[in-house]
Amino acid sequence: MTDDAPDELIPDDGAPLRRGWTTGACATAATKSAYAALLTGRFLDPVEILLPGGERPSFALARETRDGDSATAGVVKDAGDDPDVTHGALVLATVRRGSPGSGVSFRAGPGVGTVTKPGLPLPVGEPAINPVPRQMMRAAVAELAAALGDPGDLVVEISVPGGEAIATQTWNPRLGILGGLSILGTTGIVVPYSCAAWIHSIHRGIDVARATGLIHVAGATGSTSEAAVAKLHGLDEGALLDMGDFAGGMLKYLRRHPVPRLTIAGGFAKLAKLAQGHLDLHSGRSQVDLGWLAAIAAEIGAAAALTAEIAGANTGLAALRLSQVAGLPLGDAVAARARATALATLDGAPIAVDVLVVDREGNPVGRAS
Repeated sequence: MTDDAPDELIPDDGAPLRRGWTTGACATAATKSAYAALLTGRFLDPVEILLPGGERPSFALARETRDGDSATAGVVKDAGDDPDVTHGALVLATVRRGSPGSGVSFRAGPGVGTVTKPGLPLPVGEPAINPVPRQMMRAAVAELAAALGDPGDLVVEISVPGGEAIATQTWNPRLGILGGLSILGTTGIVVPYSCAAWIHSIHRGIDVARATGLIHVAGATGSTSEAAVAKLHGLDEGALLDMGDFAGGMLKYLRRHPVPRLTIAGGFAKLAKLAQGHLDLHSGRSQVDLGWLAAIAAEIGAAAALTAEIAGANTGLAALRLSQVAGLPLGDAVAARARATALATLDGAPIAVDVLVVDREGNPVGRAS
């Protein structure tokens, strides 16, 4: 991400978008098929699973192998029309017998990460296979075990070839999930452009920060402002929340799960939207109101001619440059109003808030604290 860069185009709301399946759903399908092969010698292909919402989709296998006391099945993740970095990844499940009475236990194979920091819904040292996918896999095993008269004591190893490289494009390293991807999903379904995964990662970043005792976190709209705020305050990676356009998603979660200090950092145009009261900063869902900026400029002393120029500017950045030439602290005014929006959203939560506004090069152009 870069601040004030063009936002990714999102199809019109009325366009038919194809849903996809989470890594958790794919892992469940692979586990069920591999378990069937372990018991009967035959893989289920296609394999049907039960999702938490009651749907029963079927998945085709992309790989099936048996090796002595284990069986492996693989499903290629189809994220539908969502721009998911794991789209096309091969999710493998290798199953083998567990000790009597052990139930279903999980292992991280190549390309699946391991939890190394507290604050996530899994203990440190556990494979990054989230609770709902675990429940789905246990339910699939129990269904087959009951049908085939097996005790269902099983070791399930999930792997994703190339997952460690894919994970560098996710928030996993920052969250302390090392060695690969997380196996995710709460419904089993990927809803295109729902942004749920991004907001979920913001929440997990806050959880990890709290669990590791951090007292200062920063949410940035993009990589330029993130680098600037990290340098300004000497923050390490664990304190940086990938807020992006989702100021509301970050602030509302912090309201319920506070951290003592929050810095919000971003480009001028993005934080002008926050200053106007918008909590979703995406260009498709909020716009910079140049008339509003002109009114703010007038409030802080802009002459009529400058006010008119700002009102007629092409972009928020152009308005900022006009104010800079005139020596008018429009960046500070925007920062102060963005801070006011943040405080109103936090609704009395015990969090000290400051705001940093930067230009395209990451230079500070406005601050409020």
